Amino acid sequence: CGFSNAQGGKIYIGIKDDGTVVGVNNSKKLLEDIPNKVMNSMGIIVDVNLLKKDSKEYIEIVINANPYPVSYKGEYHYRSGSTKQQLIGNTLTQFLLKKTGMTWDLVPIDNVKIEDFRNDAFDIFRENALESKRMNEQDLKVTNEQLLNKLNLYTNNNELTRAAVLLFHHNPDKYFLGAYVKIGYFTSESEIEYQDEIHGSLLLQASNVIDLLYTKYLKGIISYKNINRVETYPYPREALREAILNAIAHKNYAKMTPIQIKVFDDKIVISNDCVFPENWTVEDLFMPHNSEPYNPSIANTFFRAGLIESWGRGIQKMTDACEEAGNEKPEYIIHKEDITIIFKTAQKTAQKTAQKTAQKTAQKTNIEDEILKLIRNDSTVSQRKVAEILGISYGKARYHMEQLEINGHIAKEGRGKKYKWYVIE
Repeated sequence: CGFSNAQGGKIYIGIKDDGTVVGVNNSKKLLEDIPNKVMNSMGIIVDVNLLKKDSKEYIEIVINANPYPVSYKGEYHYRSGSTKQQLIGNTLTQFLLKKTGMTWDLVPIDNVKIEDFRNDAFDIFRENALESKRMNEQDLKVTNEQLLNKLNLYTNNNELTRAAVLLFHHNPDKYFLGAYVKIGYFTSESEIEYQDEIHGSLLLQASNVIDLLYTKYLKGIISYKNINRVETYPYPREALREAILNAIAHKNYAKMTPIQIKVFDDKIVISNDCVFPENWTVEDLFMPHNSEPYNPSIANTFFRAGLIESWGRGIQKMTDACEEAGNEKPEYIIHKEDITIIFKTAQKTAQKTAQKTAQKTAQKTNIEDEILKLIRNDSTVSQRKVAEILGISYGKARYHMEQLEINGHIAKEGRGKKYKWYVIE
């Protein structure tokens, strides 16, 4: 059963594990019984051959890979290399879908009609698809039902698919628990300060998650270019956007756990349940590869909307965006059916520098404001008296008063001990 569900294989009876042929005494009976027992219990045909070595007979059973799922007494087994495992739960679901040529997101869903959908997700899709030029205006000037047909989100029996509900229904987690995104701001690995949940259609989530991150969770460094205000964020928007959109498009929604985004002071951690192609590793992510989405219908709709690429270039795009912004490369951790992406900022030092500069500027402003007050009260106040009153050094008092004079805020009249200060309002 395990060989038949995998790549096929051979079983030998009458040979030790070390390859020594010990033979069998009942070869004739085995040649008759084995094919019949396999056929009766699993419904498949195997080749059973009688072989000889040094006058000892042994049996060879040749099993071909079967294009359809094979069970033994209601159980499904799968053999990979020297390991045989019984398939259960989500692993069994994936196996059955693969063997039958289906994908999880193309399975029909009962009791949902196009009339149950609102227009907001359709409006977002049409706007994005037109802007990205991946669909033309004529393609989009159709009814919502016709649009879903164009995107292959109906089955041949005219039933809405899981992908259609996730992409366009206003409340997909009514049908698929965990079809939303959680964001939290953490002060440590165990302490959370505040959090949000983003629900709604996947197309709406794609827009709202990114906006919320940059308006509530990430602090920009404010600077000015001429009269224009410029906000520089600790992570490149293009890299985070790519990571979040890919997480939404490729998530394993059968696992019923939301996408989790943890925001720290110096990093962002995005965790997502997904299904990688068989035997993939972290190294495979960084090598040139074809796009093999677990949810091809969802991925196709995201592609048509201009949200993701279809060439397997997402990892490289994120890496390039981070390097261009001066950040470290993203870190990837794959654990079973979960992938975690960690973005670290190289701008934390820059943030601290900017904060120190701001503090120094504020401190300088406070000192100079106090000096102006002293001069208004006593136009003959000396630099040493200013230092004494403000509790600063004579050199610092002298420096600030010179700066005020150079910048045209105060003026001095007279020489020696006979002088007066004037505040220029």
